[in-house]
Order: sequence, then C-alpha cells, then structure tokens
Amino acid sequence: MKKKLLSILITVTMLALCACGGTGKEPQGNSQAQESGKDAEENSSNAEDPGNGTAKSDGDTTENGGSAEEPGSGTAAADGKLTMTDPSGAKITVPEQINSIVVLAPSLSEIVTALGMGDKVTGYDIYSADVEGLPEGVPTFEITNPDMEQLAALAPDLLLVTNETLYDQESPYQALTDAGTCVICVPNPDDIAGIKSDMEFLATALGASEAGSALLDDFNAQLKELADIAAKIPQEERKRVYFEVAPAPNMYSFGNGVFLNEMIEWIGAKNILADQQGWMTIEGETIVAANPDAIFTNANYMEDPVQEILSRDGWAGITAVADKNVHCIDSNASSQPNHNIIKAMRQMAEILYPDYFTAK
Repeated sequence: MKKKLLSILITVTMLALCACGGTGKEPQGNSQAQESGKDAEENSSNAEDPGNGTAKSDGDTTENGGSAEEPGSGTAAADGKLTMTDPSGAKITVPEQINSIVVLAPSLSEIVTALGMGDKVTGYDIYSADVEGLPEGVPTFEITNPDMEQLAALAPDLLLVTNETLYDQESPYQALTDAGTCVICVPNPDDIAGIKSDMEFLATALGASEAGSALLDDFNAQLKELADIAAKIPQEERKRVYFEVAPAPNMYSFGNGVFLNEMIEWIGAKNILADQQGWMTIEGETIVAANPDAIFTNANYMEDPVQEILSRDGWAGITAVADKNVHCIDSNASSQPNHNIIKAMRQMAEILYPDYFTAK
C-alpha cells in the first residue's frame, strides 16, 4: 500500500519537473491551456492527427548545442548509429544494435513491451514489476534515486527515464554516457498528442518502427471511435466530473494542461477544475461548491476509496455522492501516459454514458 501511494505522489509532484541529462529544461509540450469543455466533435477530427488542435508540436524541441530536431526523426551515421533529439531536447546517439535496455518508469515499460522489446530489458523500476512482458529475476531500481553503481555494472545499451528520475541533480547520467550507455529522457507529456509523439519516438529509437506504427494506428482508431460517439452526446446530457488522485485530507487533482483532463473532455465530459491549470491540492469546500455529477478516483491503494468519498463530512449534498455515482478507475491505465489510457477512457465513458458507450 505504501509503495502504491509513493508511486502516485511521485507522479503527481514531479510531472512539471525536468532534469534529464542535466539540461534543466521543462518537458517538451504545449504550455497553452486547452479550452475547457471542448466539444468531442473537435476531438474526433483531431484523433487521427497527433499534431492537430492543442497537441504539442512534435517539432518544437529545445535547442541543445545545435538547431532543434524533430523527436522521432534522426540521422543515421556511417557506423549505423542513429543521431536523434530526444523528447527532453537532448541530442542522443542510439547504437545500431540494442541488446540491453533498462527502463525506469512503468509508462515507458508498457510501451517497450508493446513494441515487442521486453526480451531486451535487463532491469526496470520497482513499479514496473507487474508490467506484462518484462523478464523476471532482473535488477530493479527506485525511480527517483536509482543505484547508479548497479546501473553502471549492468552497462545497458539504452537507459530510458522520465523527468522523475534524479530530478534534483545536474548531469546525473554523465558517467553512464561516458561509459557508452545511451540515456533517453521522455518527460511526462501534457496531452494525448504528446503521448503519441513519445510512442512514435520510442519506436524509432528502439528500431521498432513497424510495431510502433501498428500500435499508433490502433490507438488512433480507438480514440476516434470514442470521439465519434462522444460527439453525439447533447450538451445538456454532458456530465461534470471531479477526478481525485489522492484522498482526503490532502486531496489532489488536476485542471487544464494535464493529459487526464483531455481524457475526460475526449469522452464528452467536463472536468470541474478545467478552469485551473496543472496539478493542485484541493479543499473539500471547492468540490462541494462545484457539485459534480460524478466522482472518479484512482487511489486504489486504499481499502475502499469509494466508500471513503461517500462518507466524507459535508459531502452528502453533492449530486455524485447523493446518487452514489462515485467510482474507482483503473489506476495504471489512468496514471501512466501511454496507449493504455484508452482503457481508463472507456471505463469512464461507459460509467458516465451507458446509453452511448457499451462495454467491449
């Protein structure tokens, strides 16, 4: 239970930080707020194009010793190595042969295995232990402060990290890169377009472009399906939602500029906190005043998170509580920014709009 709580707190407090490769740069992404309550019809038209709408610009990478280069693209050298700009804006050189990979984020582990590269993984973070397709009996690491000596001893060809690892250190991976490890930082994305861009980048970097295309095609098709259905929901039927990622007394949620907010809007609902920006702590009075139609939580490390919300003092008058429209959503699918968010989106859609969405 403590391990799960720590995982969620790490995620929600570090999403805005980036110290990958010691650049100190912010994660690449669109800092412009999306319009709250955006029609799912707009989402439908954008679903097949990762670069449309409020999507982060795939080519808007930070300069790092040269002109910006589009993440996911690269230049092959004569020795077969691939020179690229990773999503953090750092220049990297990917070896021609990738025989060993260490992954220090469950969101990235799920992409690696979906690309069919799980057999190359020689180490991963402790929260990836349940990811299907990863080998057993290999070294595991803390996300924020991994054992660097153990990492160096593994000498992986690739080390995949997010902006949560060693976020408070400058140039934390220099010794590894000097020893020949290619360190790739994929900062946590702000939106669905950023998720797609990161998936495409990793597929290219891992030499799995064909598998990556298939994965993205399936993801896009499912997104379009959801958006097309959501576009049919009349405005007067659209639900107002509060999504809680940490419970009372230190309630934590999000507004605009977080991929979870876009997930809610994509299925035709409205986040009651969409007029605010980023991750935030919330007072109970704010939720009472907003009076959401439905409440979601992914705090599944609690014994009964739904009952805890239903039993809160002063919340009995909230429509969602009075109607017992409070639900626990798949924690992994709703907290890991990758293709599996579609599972959480379907789960929420089927709860909110059973007459429009049917279980698959």
